This record gives sequence, C-alpha cells and structure tokens, in this order.
Amino acid sequence: MSAPDFSLASDNTAGVCPEAWAALAAANAGCAPSYGDDAFTAEAKRRFAAVFETECEVFFVFNGTTSNALALAACCRAPHARILCHDCAHIDTDECGAPEFFTGGAKLQPIAGPGGKLRPADVARALERGHGVHYPKPAALSLTQSTEWGTLYAPEEIRALADVAHAHGLAVHMDGARFANAAAALAPGGRSPADLTWRAGVDVLSFGGTKNGLLTTEAVVFFNRELARDFDYRVKQGGQLASKLRFAAAQWSAVLRDSAWLRHAAHANALARRLADALRPLPGLTLLADVEVNAVFVEMAPPVHAALTARGWQFYRFIGEHGYRLMCSWATTPETVDAFVADTKAVLAGTAS
Repeated sequence: MSAPDFSLASDNTAGVCPEAWAALAAANAGCAPSYGDDAFTAEAKRRFAAVFETECEVFFVFNGTTSNALALAACCRAPHARILCHDCAHIDTDECGAPEFFTGGAKLQPIAGPGGKLRPADVARALERGHGVHYPKPAALSLTQSTEWGTLYAPEEIRALADVAHAHGLAVHMDGARFANAAAALAPGGRSPADLTWRAGVDVLSFGGTKNGLLTTEAVVFFNRELARDFDYRVKQGGQLASKLRFAAAQWSAVLRDSAWLRHAAHANALARRLADALRPLPGLTLLADVEVNAVFVEMAPPVHAALTARGWQFYRFIGEHGYRLMCSWATTPETVDAFVADTKAVLAGTAS
C-alpha cells in the first residue's frame, strides 16, 4: 500500500500560505502590546472595513467551531432561543453541540433543502412550528456560504432569506468557513464581498481563514454592530482571546492587503473544476453535483475506492453509501490533480477487466 496522500482529503490538510507565513515572521520581530492593542490588529480591522466597504466590528478566534458558536450566541440573547439552519449545516452535524453550549441551551432547528441550500418558503413554514412558550423562540437564521454541498447562494437568494428572517425578528448569521471560495466564484459576475453579506441582509459573518491558508485564525465580522455588544467578553470567556493576537491579525492583513485571499480561493476553485472535468467522462464514476467552488462530489463503487486508497489517496465518504468528496485547496497543484485522475483511470481499467 502506498504512503497516505491527503492532498485531496480536505482544504484543512494544506499548510500555511506564503503570505501568512511571511506575516508571522514579520510579526515575530520585537515586542508589541498584548490582547489586540497592537498596530497589526488595528491594521487588520481597517482592511476588513475596506474589503466589505463598511464599518464593521471584527474579532479573531482560533477555529471555525467557536467562530460560529460565539456568533450565534451573540444573536441569541436568551437560552430559550431557536436557530434555524439547513439539515446538513456544519453547526448541526459537526460541532459537537458547541452552538447549544455557548448559547446556553438554544435549540437548532434543521430544515431540508435541495443542494444544501435553504429556501424562503421552507424557512417561513419552519417559523410556524410550536406555540407560545411551549417551543423555543426563533432568534437566528444560519446560512452556509459556500454550502456543505459546494453550492452557492446568489446575493438575491440571501436577501430573500434575510427578508423572511428579519420580518420575524431573527438575526442572520453566515457560516463562511469557505466564504473566500464563494466570493472568488461570484466575483466574475461583479458580486463583491459586500454584496454577499451586509448588502444582502447578513448581520454577522464567520469568516474562515484556516481553509484558505491561515494558521489557527478565523474572523467574526459584525455588520450589525449592536450584536457585537460585549462580544469581547464572550471571546474571553470562551477561551479565544489570544494574548499575542498580532500573529492572527498579521496573517489577515497579509492576505487582505493585495487580495491574496481571493486568489488562493480562485486557484482552489479552478483546480476543482479541472478535476471534475477530467473525472466526468470516466465510465464507472458519477459526479453528484455541479462544481461551483473547490469541492467535487463523486460516486464510485467500493472496489474503486478501495483501490484508490491502496494507492495512497485519502478522501472521505460524504453522501450516502458510495458518494465521496474531493477537496482542492490553495496548495493543490495541477500535477496532483492529474496524478489522481491517472490513478483513477488505471483503477477503473483494472476493475473493468
């Protein structure tokens, strides 16, 4: 069996991008004030305001789970709250009850929707569930951009969902673990980060850095600045306040400064399209979804998966019994994609003989 290769297993498996690595080295020179009272953090916050074309409150935490959970806690001011989300949303399926824990007991209400996306009519119906004090009070709607299925919400779709949420007094949270990939995919159509967030009605964004080449840093960006009241206390109580915060902020400044965050995401998206285009015509494989960002979902028979694993390729079952996800990252190379395709062709030829 070949040595394990995690290149296509997840965008979490890639290392730190060059801009962030250089920023860490630069921030390591000399001493600076602690807990965010430093020039690096001030610069990063200015750059967030420039990227989103508005004043916003920005906080840095260590991981996506806490970014989502603390942001939702800010949206849910009472423990008897209800959070509406898609039934495959990461906050429901992969965060070990962190949103419930940090909100003090809020209930997640999963809603089905095609392609990993919520629809306004389904959200409106879900809001009708329960009666009075016998069911948790709705407080937040959480959207994932890009979704767990690698699909995208267009700005008008976000606006339609936000309108329903706001009409019922809900805050709108966006899980943007792969927001960069979504922004890069929609940028050619003239859709800006602002168009995908506050202009479409998003109140708070969990902006992912880790999956796009940063080291142990995510950003919580409040466009509804009232929701950010006392959020610094939530960060501290949640064990997320870094004493040497400059190392997180410097990375963000480095990738926001010259749009490296978008270039890296666009690269990952392009390699995923290259991979999908090469796999699509192969007999014995079925692509399960159109490729919109950096994820490729493919159905393959168990012997094919076993043979590819024996050749070293590591990737995860994601849909049903035989549906697998292949992920590209900022660090994925054309050579890696081509090697996987070549091995897949060889495996398919062997299983067919």
